[in-house]
Amino acid sequence: MVPFGREMRQAHFNFASSYTPLNHGSFGAFPSCVREYQRRLQDETEARPDTFIRFTYPRLLREAREAVAPLLSAETDEVVFVPNALTAINTVLRNLTYRSGDVILYFSTIYDACLKTIQSLEETTEARGHSIELTYPVEDEDIIDKFHKAILEIRSQGRSVKLAMFDTVLTFPGVRFPWEHLVRICREHGILSCIDGAHGIGHLDLRHLPYIGPDFFISNCYKWLMVPRGCAVLYVPHRNQALIRTTYPTAEGFEPATQRKLLSQKSYFVNLFEKVSTIDTTPYICVIEALRFRDQVCGGEERVRDYCINIAKEGGELMAAIMGTEVLNNITGTLRDCCFTNVRLPLEVAEELQDGMHTDKVPAADAKAVADWITITSVEEFDTFIATRYYAGAFWTRLSSQVYLDLKDFEWAANVLLDLCGRVRKSIRPA
Repeated sequence: MVPFGREMRQAHFNFASSYTPLNHGSFGAFPSCVREYQRRLQDETEARPDTFIRFTYPRLLREAREAVAPLLSAETDEVVFVPNALTAINTVLRNLTYRSGDVILYFSTIYDACLKTIQSLEETTEARGHSIELTYPVEDEDIIDKFHKAILEIRSQGRSVKLAMFDTVLTFPGVRFPWEHLVRICREHGILSCIDGAHGIGHLDLRHLPYIGPDFFISNCYKWLMVPRGCAVLYVPHRNQALIRTTYPTAEGFEPATQRKLLSQKSYFVNLFEKVSTIDTTPYICVIEALRFRDQVCGGEERVRDYCINIAKEGGELMAAIMGTEVLNNITGTLRDCCFTNVRLPLEVAEELQDGMHTDKVPAADAKAVADWITITSVEEFDTFIATRYYAGAFWTRLSSQVYLDLKDFEWAANVLLDLCGRVRKSIRPA
């Protein structure tokens, strides 16, 4: 078995030899065997388009759904594939009906495109969004308390929470979110829960999903499951499938309400998503090959997950030691139970600078531009991507772990950041 780390990267992945992949969480990566499998599927499609798309593909799609369902402890007919998590989010939110006083509850840490989806719904429906403000680090208990208080506040205004949307793991900062506890609160209050698990499948152990009982669960497969872009899984338990009346865009599987009443709800839901316009759906079928790689080459889901979470923790601590800073965490340590690490950069920020004052602090007004410069320069000069943001009064970087990384990669990243931060202090940065 090829060891995890650089040997895995060289043996099974397709990165440029000079490229250091530190940002798996954005677009993922998939091994050579999955790429070759996808190309064979594409070749077969081009050789006999009608034969493959009309007859071969539906059978392979069923097999792929059968393969992915156990990762969620779901029934096969409770999971379907869509191109990405945002498509699934829109599918869920736009299938619901809203009346005056209905609220969609979310946190300020929501993924930006999901926020814009809610804002779009505010223009076309009577739903209104309500944001719960969070600034990290924060304890899970405080998040849960804020969530419960928001529900009560909205009810005191004569409104009701129709749906709550929250993450499994946040995009930035990259931290574990107490979604299981929030789902239970939703169930207690009769609120629909929609989980943005973009960083979910292949990242966390989700086999307790039916026990937790979310109403809708969405997860990208192309991020952490090593499937080609784009592929996401939408989990809708049988009890809620009647709520999903159409795909987006609406396709040939849709039936008017009068016809839907005559159909099995289970088969209607599955058929809806079998063919939604003509796109390259080979990523969906590649789930089978990706799971084979993770099992036979990597040693199984648990081994992958344990390595990634541990290397994120160790790598973050190593970077903080090299830079003389800290890793983002809370007192109970729950934030770091994921495949991200967030490390503070050794740059100080000055809120106000008087004329003529000399300081090596970054003016707060320039902080976003400086963070962007660090990220862009990491691409242009170091052939990597080190995501850097100015957040809560400090500069933070978010790095992803993966089986093709080891501690030397985190050490290298820390030294790159030391170089860039030194140049910032010398005013080699945007004006």
